[in-house]
Amino acid sequence: MNVFRGIAEFKEWRAKVPQGVSVGFVPTMGALHNGHAALLARSSQESDITILSIFVNPTQFGATEDLSRYPRTIEDDLALARRLRVDAVLLPEVSDVYPDGYSTSVSENVVSEPLCGIFRPGHFEGVATIVLKLFLWVKPNTAYFGLKDAQQFFVVQKVVRDLDLDIKICGVETIREVSGLALSSRNRYLSKNAQELIAPKIFLHLNQLKDAALERQLNEALLADAKNALTKLGFLVQYLEARTLPALGVPSPDDLLSTDLVIAFAGILEGTRLIDNVLVLHRFRKIS
Repeated sequence: MNVFRGIAEFKEWRAKVPQGVSVGFVPTMGALHNGHAALLARSSQESDITILSIFVNPTQFGATEDLSRYPRTIEDDLALARRLRVDAVLLPEVSDVYPDGYSTSVSENVVSEPLCGIFRPGHFEGVATIVLKLFLWVKPNTAYFGLKDAQQFFVVQKVVRDLDLDIKICGVETIREVSGLALSSRNRYLSKNAQELIAPKIFLHLNQLKDAALERQLNEALLADAKNALTKLGFLVQYLEARTLPALGVPSPDDLLSTDLVIAFAGILEGTRLIDNVLVLHRFRKIS
């Protein structure tokens, strides 16, 4: 497995990959878990070579967020990558990604606006910027993103379409604990009680709302009831909303009954921000 800490040496290696060799790419911030492993496994199945990047991107963190304490487990991450037979890992330095005088960013102004866009201003601009830079270096045929952060997936997909990039953006289903809790690098911040008993209730309520949507019975009252139930469990709920796919628009009452939706949640528990969602695909299509 090739490990590159400099962008220049990575680009030199990438230039030697023969034409016609398909390249799968998994961009991450590290602290890898089985959700990331699923992305890498999918890439290995579908691509000739797989490239992983690990970069804790400062431009997607707000001033009061957890940049300084975000888990950094590089040696464990590299061991997992070796076990999964990743071909190359890019570990760029912040000074290489954002050198002195750097002043350019990428904005998407529709899909990024609601949900996390309200509570994390500037976050998706940071995401879009680093993802585009990584795409320019890696030159993948396919890039893999977990659907736990569905808004991120649709933002990246929109950026790729708008900028005419010849890259397939593939969404991979959320990997969960047996309890239903979505795997996240931030779960380690939670107490055992919160991890095992409280946080899994997010998925329980999301599934109940999904069932209602599939039965053409979802409405604002049910969404409000679920939000109240999670608040009583100790969550500071930022949002629990249904949004239309793929633009994340506000659904009409008719949309709630028949349109493809994401039902998305974000809230804070024990000082840790958790997100999750379920997709409601009335048209029986897959997100890929």
